[in-house]
Order: sequence, then C-alpha cells, then structure tokens
Amino acid sequence: MIKRYYFLIAFSVFLALVMALMPLPISAEPFRPDWVLLVLMYWSLAVPHRVNIGWAWVAGLLMDLAIGAPLGVNSLTYSICIYITVSNFQKIRNFSIWQQAMLVGLFLTLYHLLLFWLNHFLLDVYFSPHYLWPALTGMLCWPWIFLLLRKYRRQFRIR
Repeated sequence: MIKRYYFLIAFSVFLALVMALMPLPISAEPFRPDWVLLVLMYWSLAVPHRVNIGWAWVAGLLMDLAIGAPLGVNSLTYSICIYITVSNFQKIRNFSIWQQAMLVGLFLTLYHLLLFWLNHFLLDVYFSPHYLWPALTGMLCWPWIFLLLRKYRRQFRIR
C-alpha cells in the first residue's frame, strides 16, 4: 500500500518534469511556470510526511540532468523552497487558495533569485527582469494545480 502512494506521487512529479521540458514557442518560453516546483509544493503541503526535502533534491537532480544545468543548482533551490514549505505547512494550509497563490508566488520568486544567484557565480550570467515572469505565471497557475492535484489525491486516496 505504501509503495502505491509513492508511485502515484512520483508519476505526478514525472508529468510535471515532462511539462517542464515540453517545447514552447520562443515568445512563450519566458513565461513557462515551474511545474516541478509547483507539484512538489502541493505534495509537501498535502502530505508532508511523504514528500519532503529528499524528493526535492532528487527532482532537482533530474531537472539539472534534463536541462543541462550545473549539477545541484536546481536541487539546492528546490530543497530550500520545499524546506520552507514543509516547515510551515500547518500555517499555509489554513490560508485561502488565493492567499496560498500569493505565498507560492513569493516562493517562486525566491527560487528564481536563488537560481540566478547560483548561475551568476557558476556561469557568469547577468540579471534580466524576464527571469521573474515564471513566478507570476506560476502564481496564476497555482489554484488550478492545487484543485487538480487535490482531486487526484482524493480519487486515489493518497494519505
């Protein structure tokens, strides 16, 4: 029974990874939400005893390998965001879905600023305001992701 829960959660993270790697038109690419982090944030709020920093670390490594980023960059940033989410999950659960969306927007902004900071030291990239567009689109996608994954969790009785 326990393995079934982990398989179902891993399947949703895998789908998020596929969505993160799916090609988009060049004009829409800067607005791509961070699907993997959004899905990890949902699971860390819904079942924090099952999805925690270890899941974030592994998903970050897979993301690093998939996009060709320096190993550990996404792992570290995912882990920091999920750590904050898991350590405050009882407070965040009590917020309305729109308040959660605003908080998720702040977490996504933190993620992108940390990602920029690490890439600036490792690859010598410079800041551009379009780095923060995914935080806004992720914040706008949060209510739908939340409702979809909640239905998925209830249908398959993931606890």
